[in-house]
Amino acid sequence: MHTTTVRSPRAFGPARKSFIRRNLPYLLIAPSVVMLLALIAYPLLFALRSSFYFWNLQIGPEPLQFVGFENYVQAFNAFDFRAALTNTLILSILGTALEFIFGLAIALILLKALPGMNIVRALLILPTTIAPIVVGFLFRYLYDPGGGLLSWLLQSLWLPVPAQGILGSPSTALAAILFVDIWQWTPFFAIVLYASLLAVPDEILEAARLDRASARTILMRIKLPLIKRTAIIIVMLRFMQIFNTFDTVLVLTRGGPGTSTRTLGYSLYEQGLVNFNIGLVSAMTWITVLIVNVIVALYVFFAFRNEEW
Repeated sequence: MHTTTVRSPRAFGPARKSFIRRNLPYLLIAPSVVMLLALIAYPLLFALRSSFYFWNLQIGPEPLQFVGFENYVQAFNAFDFRAALTNTLILSILGTALEFIFGLAIALILLKALPGMNIVRALLILPTTIAPIVVGFLFRYLYDPGGGLLSWLLQSLWLPVPAQGILGSPSTALAAILFVDIWQWTPFFAIVLYASLLAVPDEILEAARLDRASARTILMRIKLPLIKRTAIIIVMLRFMQIFNTFDTVLVLTRGGPGTSTRTLGYSLYEQGLVNFNIGLVSAMTWITVLIVNVIVALYVFFAFRNEEW
């Protein structure tokens, strides 16, 4: 005769606790993963589906017909989209490079035991705390040809200022937007790189000085290699952020004059929220996503290929 034993609920206690302990990290990040899927994956999949349809909200609330890759072809053949892509790449590459160089220079200065450095460090944080749209309004007045401070300074230094203003000339408008971005986000690089340089062990620096290594050698052979990973990551993050530039362009130039300052972010806004061309803007969104991912993937591959983790 066989007997069956019934385990009390308490017997499952250790097993349940062991399961929770093993899977606790996954349980903690699960809400974040769900939110990311809801806020990123679903909109991207919705845009992917919409990109294959002719859908304009000015004509009807529903997609009218399946057009395949026609929206992608139309986006690539549009002159303003190609101009926006070119301007975006210029802003992203130049902006990231210059902000990193200036930020590193400021970080090295902050390492010096100069008077007033605590105040300088506090002031450095201020530009990054201001909303980009507010910065855009500020510089729109500074660039004003009728009495803006920056225009007046350039004229005082006998530097040429276009008659239509810095923002009104195709030759200077994009550079003006780049200057605004550099002004606001160079402190971000400076603060992060400064914190990384502070983490460099003093023993290594002292040993290099005892070996009579020059300041340049210490910087190039010790400091920069030790902060390389941090630098690579913040450059990547900042590049992706500039690639989506929209607020500053909207406030300062609205993509003009002509298409001289049009960016991909502004083009998406115009096609989606002004022209309500959902099919075309969805195709443009996916083109932008693919371009960014390819650039970032190549950057990460070449930046980390010799790294040991």
